[in-house]
Amino acid sequence: MRPLDPVGAAGTPAQPDLNLLRTFLAVYRSGSFTAAAHLLGLSQPTVTTQIRSLERQTRRELFERLPRGVAPTAVAHDLAARVAAPLDALAAATGHGPREQAHAEPVHLAGPAELLSTRALPALAPLVTEGVRLRVTTGLTDPLLDELRAGRHDLVIATTRPRGRTLSAVPLTDEEFVLVAAPAWADRVLGRTAAGGPAAALDVPAALHDVPLITYAEDLPIVRRYWRHVFGRRLNCRAAVSVPDLRGVLALVTAGAGFSVLPRYLCAGELASGALVLLDAPEDAPINTGFLVQRPGASGSPHVTLVRDRLLEAGRTW
Repeated sequence: MRPLDPVGAAGTPAQPDLNLLRTFLAVYRSGSFTAAAHLLGLSQPTVTTQIRSLERQTRRELFERLPRGVAPTAVAHDLAARVAAPLDALAAATGHGPREQAHAEPVHLAGPAELLSTRALPALAPLVTEGVRLRVTTGLTDPLLDELRAGRHDLVIATTRPRGRTLSAVPLTDEEFVLVAAPAWADRVLGRTAAGGPAAALDVPAALHDVPLITYAEDLPIVRRYWRHVFGRRLNCRAAVSVPDLRGVLALVTAGAGFSVLPRYLCAGELASGALVLLDAPEDAPINTGFLVQRPGASGSPHVTLVRDRLLEAGRTW
């Protein structure tokens, strides 16, 4: 008898209920009981009970319970490899497979408001005209990844690579950060060479000491990183204005309120037009890699696949 064969009380092979195997596969693909319950239209306690029943039948632990979600054991990987194709084929034959359901379901996409608004959503516009429906959520990476694990999103654009192995993440785009201000501040505080750039011998941090700092968050994460990476020193100033949206920071800096550090993609138009000026041009500018993270099990949806592939294609040009 193979180790994975369910056994009855008399030691003879037993046939597990197909519903138990369907539930097992949903948990395996989604990475959590909660997400599987959402996919199957069941309650979370029902999913938990069914997995425990299957574990009793197989006499093996199928999932390691984690603080957030579950991790499949080696036994679960083996069982999934054996039952996935037959169950998917049965679902497709009866017209109840994930591919048939996906056409009626919107794709749930989440990520930073700025990148979604200026890059991701415009890139997805052609898919919308072809019938793809989107439900978009904005927010910070860590909470969005928690919601992804719980099954609330299909795809998340994350500013950091997710920890653990339950989520699939691929690099999407690199953000270069630039130190900028309006021309009036550049002329008044830093001075500029005849070519229009900052004076080479200027101590930029010292020159900016009395200039208002406009930032994304009170703890100055982006600006502090720039100071450490480029100037090799700590940032010793407080924000004059804190705006939890980089588009608001951009608007204030462009209007002459002060200086900030912004992703180049967000202020490229203002730099090209002269509405903003680079205050520094380091050879090694800080770069942050964004990742496209997919919910386990979402690969069964053709619309999720369309959105994912379109974002990855567009990300190469951002």
